[in-house]
Amino acid sequence: MPETDEKPPLFKTWKGWYALVIGLLLLQIILFAQLTKLFS
Repeated sequence: MPETDEKPPLFKTWKGWYALVIGLLLLQIILFAQLTKLFS
């Protein structure tokens, strides 16, 4: 099976996607923590 050198859409490297996903997950954690404090 030959190895494919696929490039991801929107970003030039996969590292860009990883950084975006980690950043969004951190933002979601912070948001949920603030909502939990607000309604507790």
